[in-house]
Amino acid sequence: MAEFIKGLELSERFYEEVVADILKTNFPRLRYSAGLIGWGSEILGFDDTQSTDHNYGLRFYVFLRDEDYEKYFAQINRVLDENLPAEFYGFPTVFEIVANDDQRNKRENFRHQIVIETINKHFLRYLGCNPFEKLRATDWLAFPEHKLLGVTSGKVFSDESGELESVRRKFAYFPNDVWLYLLAAQWTKIFEEQAFVGRCGQVGDELGSALIAARQIKNLMRLGFLIERKYAPYSKWFGSGFSRLNCAGELNPVFEKVLQACAWRERDNFLAKAYRIVIKNYNNLKITSPMNEEVSGYFSRPFLAIKDESVVGKLLSEITDEEIKSIEHSLGSVNQFVDSNALLNDVSLTQKLKSLY
Repeated sequence: MAEFIKGLELSERFYEEVVADILKTNFPRLRYSAGLIGWGSEILGFDDTQSTDHNYGLRFYVFLRDEDYEKYFAQINRVLDENLPAEFYGFPTVFEIVANDDQRNKRENFRHQIVIETINKHFLRYLGCNPFEKLRATDWLAFPEHKLLGVTSGKVFSDESGELESVRRKFAYFPNDVWLYLLAAQWTKIFEEQAFVGRCGQVGDELGSALIAARQIKNLMRLGFLIERKYAPYSKWFGSGFSRLNCAGELNPVFEKVLQACAWRERDNFLAKAYRIVIKNYNNLKITSPMNEEVSGYFSRPFLAIKDESVVGKLLSEITDEEIKSIEHSLGSVNQFVDSNALLNDVSLTQKLKSLY
């Protein structure tokens, strides 16, 4: 069995030690970009030996200029088929890509995974946009964050024109006014359910209380990503990605105590501690006047809640983009109101959600 090598490193070695020479020998005048971006645990560095059981191997993209794509697409694939070695560092250069068990072991699924595309085709397929055109606020709000993370993570191995890195910089993070709107929407989500943890427990529904507390933790985690201006991964790597944030060292132990609590009052107390930490981190941004860090009773009820909800209006008042100012709800981006991986991975569906704005 081949010694495990992190996927991104393995693919870069494959490009530099094998594929670059094949392309240079057979297409000496061809200008292209190459790299590994988009889907896959290895893009984020979360891959391990378990990752090798499916859709893992020697893969990356070769991006051609639009004017070269039709001419060279078939030629490059033929040359690669004829010249790639059978193995590289013990890994087969042709491997199986499967979506489900019904497709497993079908001959047509075994092929090399050096994907020949143009930058425009890739972003149109993956994000649903032309990356060279101006993006509207609604475009940003309909982009799933894990896909934005995918196209800005990974690594570029070669970029002769500089276009690929230029596009990646364009998607580096949300424009400022979009970011302000997302912050306002996330605070709104937190305020909406903060009193429900105690109310459920008060009527004897500890399970419901724990469930809402877990939702609040997820809301606070997503706010943590926003505060630190980092894209959030999708559900499988959401916690792992959060652990990389600066705030995680202080918040993770508190979140664990919330989840371990067996009674609502204990759960409520630990959540209140988490609220204070997040408010402190938000105040460090200094984009609005500071939030009051007080967490105390909710009206006359014995539930702990953030007292200062004025931050939502303050954030919205900082926005100058007319398109965002015209949005009449606080749903936020698709990631803030959609909890379906099937939808968030289907660009044709996320594009339809633009009508909500």
